[in-house]
Amino acid sequence: MARNLGLSAYLAFSRREASCPPDTSTPRPHGRLVWLHCSEAGRANALAQLGLRLSAQRDDLSLLLTTAPGQPAPPELPTEVIWQEAPTEHPHDTQAFLDHWQPDLCLWLGPWLRPTLIHTAHKCGISLFLLDADEPGLEHARWRMFLEPVKGTLALFTTILARSEAAAMKIRRTLGESRTVRRSGTLLEEHAALPCNKDDLDELRDALKGRPVWLAAHLHPSELRAVLSAHRNNLRLSHRLLLVIAPDQAKDAVGFVEACRRDDWRIAEWDEGEFPDSNTQILIGSDLRELGLWYRIAPVTFMGCSLSSGLGGRNPFEPAALGSAVMYGPSVRRHLESYSRLVEGGAARIVRDADSLGSALSQLTAPDQAAQMAHAGWRVVSEGAQVSDQIISLAQDALEMKEAT
Repeated sequence: MARNLGLSAYLAFSRREASCPPDTSTPRPHGRLVWLHCSEAGRANALAQLGLRLSAQRDDLSLLLTTAPGQPAPPELPTEVIWQEAPTEHPHDTQAFLDHWQPDLCLWLGPWLRPTLIHTAHKCGISLFLLDADEPGLEHARWRMFLEPVKGTLALFTTILARSEAAAMKIRRTLGESRTVRRSGTLLEEHAALPCNKDDLDELRDALKGRPVWLAAHLHPSELRAVLSAHRNNLRLSHRLLLVIAPDQAKDAVGFVEACRRDDWRIAEWDEGEFPDSNTQILIGSDLRELGLWYRIAPVTFMGCSLSSGLGGRNPFEPAALGSAVMYGPSVRRHLESYSRLVEGGAARIVRDADSLGSALSQLTAPDQAAQMAHAGWRVVSEGAQVSDQIISLAQDALEMKEAT
């Protein structure tokens, strides 16, 4: 009874909040729609990758991801995922949001709850799954005065997946043993292996004839000098070493080519159909769709947009998923958790300037070192698969049940 009173008080208060109708200009896709809500913007990509794994198993499935109102779109969100701000907690706004999108189920990544939105979804018959539950709480601190609104909100979820057994036991004590509360573990960010053209891969490997290769991926213009300096220093130790440069922005490729030619580097331009020969020192390709190819031929990758401050870094699971050891600079705030996991697992190494980049490169070009880090990277990337499999199985069951009824 207490939790019902608490939720009722919260809902009554939310009706007094200012209404702000949600943006419904983006049309709802045809077919099934899975709604992903992430209450912590920094974990949005982990939830998006989970959604992509689910959608890969169904031809008719689209993905909508929401974050708290007032937050910008998560960076580097996959293009297959529609993003929108969650509606306000006014009941009219939550109803308008759900009337437009009509999701078939919701995967809610905690810890912050929006009781009106969850309550409205429950009334609409939407299956609700709370993921990675530990210490659920209200998103709005000023509304935490109400009598146990969290309990009433948790009771609306179809299934609650707790981060640990201790968290599961605590939630069971709160809701009663009859509630569907399961231990799952922590949802970790994954990354599917980027594709590549197999014919290009075979031809390129044949052209390289076993040459040592390293890659500077997502390279920013401010990092070019450091990368070229590291490459020049390592050529003294390994004269057959090939550097592949993939700029973060395709438009920067022209400037990279000009800078390399001014410094008398022997280069090949992949965009012009040129393959590296035995004299080529640098291969430059501007199309980010080719990254799957570059990661496969390069046992070592320097992840760009990380040496210069303010760039935020790029996803290190891209190379790790394809067996490439990772080097990176200190400016990786957007993917700090992912880099930390790789470092802890022995799959990544931080560098701070051209000298430390060159030193790390000289160590990692040793085949045994690169292979050891590549194996560690694969282990880190795949360690969250069991949790994701459990969530995907529950979501599939819910979708199939809805179709059956």
